[in-house]
Amino acid sequence: MPIFLISEKDPIFPDVALADEHGIIGIGGNLETSTLLKAYQSGIFPWYNEFDPILWWSPNPRFVLFPENLKVSKSMRPYFNQQKFRVSLDTHFHEVIKACQRIKRQGQNSTWITDEMLEAYQLLHQLGYAHSVEVWEGDQLAGGLYGVSLGRVFFGESMFTLRANASKFGFISLVRMLKERNFWMVDCQQETNHLRTMGAEGISRSEFVEFLDRNRKEPTLVGDWSHWVE
Repeated sequence: MPIFLISEKDPIFPDVALADEHGIIGIGGNLETSTLLKAYQSGIFPWYNEFDPILWWSPNPRFVLFPENLKVSKSMRPYFNQQKFRVSLDTHFHEVIKACQRIKRQGQNSTWITDEMLEAYQLLHQLGYAHSVEVWEGDQLAGGLYGVSLGRVFFGESMFTLRANASKFGFISLVRMLKERNFWMVDCQQETNHLRTMGAEGISRSEFVEFLDRNRKEPTLVGDWSHWVE
């Protein structure tokens, strides 16, 4: 299956069914806000190494979490019962994405959150589409995550943790808040054991795209989510 060249001036994405066996759908394009929103609405996201051209992905199967299927393990319950961490939303987006950029990933020699990516998602945040979850231990940032919200779907991008289970605490807290607001799905992109233990599962790319087609008709909760946390 050929990899499609995406125009930088007028990026148009091919049908995701044409992605190669690894899930790569195209190369090139740009990270402008309109391009990123079009990509997410089509089931596509950017992921590439520093100094490489932009790669666009639509894996099959797609790893997702339906909020009603969230699992909280016995080992995590004391963290909530004892309120070991405090959670905020959209108060320190830049610090969260920078922490995700700095964190060392097993098997990766460089970050995939390039400075260009950081700037693009910072702008998405300023426009009210990208959101951060901050997890605090006292007045210290202990973990967090960020992603993009469109309609009733939250597209998770990256998370980090500096204290044991801090990112899990933030993710669980976010999913609970999304469920309260009738979100349908959290896109986790690719499978990890970490997310599977919390209820995430693989669905076919075609099923994922069907959700997104329906999701186009749903209003997006654009803006600052900090008021979600009392």
